[in-house]
Amino acid sequence: MQETLDKLQEKYTSIDEPMEAYLKGLLHQKPITYWDYIDTEALLSLQKPRTDFPDEMVFIMYHQVNEILFKMMLHEIVQLQEAEELTPELFSSKLSRVSRYFDMLTSSFTIMRDGMEPEQYLLFRDTLTPASGFQSAQYRMIEFSCTNALNLVDPRFRKEVSEDSENTEIFERLYWQAAGKNFKTGEKKQLLFNFEKKYKKYFLNFIEENKDNNLYSLYLSLPKEAREDQKLVDAMRHLDYTINITWVMAHYNTAKKYLNYGQKDKPKAATGGSDWTKYMHPKYQRRVFFPTLWSDDELNNWGEDLEQ
Repeated sequence: MQETLDKLQEKYTSIDEPMEAYLKGLLHQKPITYWDYIDTEALLSLQKPRTDFPDEMVFIMYHQVNEILFKMMLHEIVQLQEAEELTPELFSSKLSRVSRYFDMLTSSFTIMRDGMEPEQYLLFRDTLTPASGFQSAQYRMIEFSCTNALNLVDPRFRKEVSEDSENTEIFERLYWQAAGKNFKTGEKKQLLFNFEKKYKKYFLNFIEENKDNNLYSLYLSLPKEAREDQKLVDAMRHLDYTINITWVMAHYNTAKKYLNYGQKDKPKAATGGSDWTKYMHPKYQRRVFFPTLWSDDELNNWGEDLEQ
């Protein structure tokens, strides 16, 4: 006990605070409970369906779980960005955590794919227009935290921008603009207009802040020996493939099941109105976070061998 008290005294002395005041506070502090710590009641009050279809609750909770996992991923990435010493061991460890979170998301798509009745989904989804999972700000933050914004540019427009381009020029050519923008006229659909109205300024600042501090930039800043660490290279490649191929295809195949349901000619449009069959497929996105870690052949065939 005395050893513990001495350590507490040392702790509070270091921050110029009186230990006695904190110890007295413990006399009046209530015991912690699971439901208070997790804030269970608040968490379970966040589901607000817009219809009476039971499966809408599944849809809402599933996406809320996604957002919690996205927050966990950003939490791991920030620890790498703020590390005093960035070693291959620390780098690969944190990347593996992020990959495991995305592995969980990928496998959890069976909840969406096999856990909702198509008839219910196709009815309650109409009440969600023009909202879309596309509008997850945290997911965009993960992308900007992983790689340079130039690597997220739509393949059709990559020759139009360079490292010298303004962030606004790059932003207007990001791959996900295709979900709601007519590139010939510049006209944007409501889902993209609403998304940018709320987040564009924040995203532009976030891109600038992460320009030299995203995972790819941090990797390239490592000494040659560290960059060639096989465990780190494998972890980066796994993360890249998991996010940009495996998870994307799980999402794509889930959308395919529901939006093709009962359709004879062409699938239904996404709630935001995008041509999701092309917008979502890795073959068209060709989104690669860490391009120098892949061979030319791998890059040229990115997503080509997957089902369309």
